[in-house]
Amino acid sequence: MARTASLSGFPEWLPEERLVELHVLDTLRRTFELHGFSSIETRAVETVGQLLRKGEIDKEVYGLSRLQDDEDSAAKFDPHALALHFDLTVPFARYVVENAGYLAFPFRRYQIQKVWRGERPQEGRAREFTQADIDVVGDGELPFRYDVEIALVIAEALNALPIPDFLLRINNRKLAEGFYTGIGLTDTAGVLRSIDKLEKVGPAKVADLLKDELGATDDQAQAALKLAGIRTTDTSFVEQVRALGVTNELLEEGLNELEQVIAAAVQHAPGRVVADLSIARGLDYYTGTVVETVLVGHEQLGSICSGGRYDALASKGNRKFPGVGLSIGVTRLVSRILSQDLAKATRSVPTAVLVTLNDDGSWAAAQDVAAQLRSRGIATEVAAKAEKFGKQIKFADRRGIPFVWFTDDDGKHQVKDIRTGEQYDADPGAWMPAEEDLHVRVTAAG
Repeated sequence: MARTASLSGFPEWLPEERLVELHVLDTLRRTFELHGFSSIETRAVETVGQLLRKGEIDKEVYGLSRLQDDEDSAAKFDPHALALHFDLTVPFARYVVENAGYLAFPFRRYQIQKVWRGERPQEGRAREFTQADIDVVGDGELPFRYDVEIALVIAEALNALPIPDFLLRINNRKLAEGFYTGIGLTDTAGVLRSIDKLEKVGPAKVADLLKDELGATDDQAQAALKLAGIRTTDTSFVEQVRALGVTNELLEEGLNELEQVIAAAVQHAPGRVVADLSIARGLDYYTGTVVETVLVGHEQLGSICSGGRYDALASKGNRKFPGVGLSIGVTRLVSRILSQDLAKATRSVPTAVLVTLNDDGSWAAAQDVAAQLRSRGIATEVAAKAEKFGKQIKFADRRGIPFVWFTDDDGKHQVKDIRTGEQYDADPGAWMPAEEDLHVRVTAAG
């Protein structure tokens, strides 16, 4: 299929682009596992009732039906109907509840899977895309220290990727909700939804929303905007909030929690985290720490990593499973890496060596040579036809294979680096390419 005719919102990569995506995925897996996170995978579908129970996103959910089923406009509102999951957090919550008897808590998991959303496709937004999530979930309680750890793990993971500088913008819902309650705005969820639109519509429009939809006074609207305007790279935000003169117990709890996260980040991930009190996160299930992450100089792309603390997303009777987690938008990141040439694979295929054929009768012997090379981890192909050596070399060059292997009629072996033209004797039982040529590598531009 021609790339220009591809189905909008469902990205497909060329082989060399896929190598970049695999590098990103492998880097994330390695970092997550170094921190003790176990890999799981959940099913692609959930019930509509499960997906919609914690947020107003029904317009984005892809419902499932068999082609021979009658069209029923009410089917998408049937809580027992099936739909593709739109994120990995809601399915994970269901997974924890169903498998609680088999899990050791606090349970640390990472999950890298496709998700689907019925959004209007544009740069950074696709209908089918890959997310990489990490979460820690407790049984009954979860120490706040995990909020701090999650932020540091994600900073380390992103730092290992071939991307520009990034910033984790962190706030705390308790801080915000306590402040709004303290100034007399009782519909704190509504205020959060309005503040969440601040970067899209600006402060004047948000002030109008607060007054028109939530009944806020001018003073209340301005106080909410003043809070959202606080942004610091250290813990000085605490005094700035207190200077606004609002007192509330929940506000103090949120201030304390956010102070712990930022203080740890200043020490362990300097320059990577800011306290940004405009961050709200639209989904209703967040209860404490909330995070959004931007690439510096690419802010128009939107958040590349987001999430936070949720204390009631997963429950079973009176048993609750509080958690904290963050989700990296892998497809959004890879799309920007490719479109801006931020990184490239050192070659377009995994193959390092093409074993040539002298004649059609040498194919079996060439396979033996290839097997010896592969036994040492050298990715190897064997030519399919005994064409002139020039044609076989051109084939390797067209494929992006750096080395070509020759065996003459006397059994003498030589290997040629077609990038430099250098050719030398080689033993199929001992020869190794340079370390940088053994595997495909992804290198950052510049």
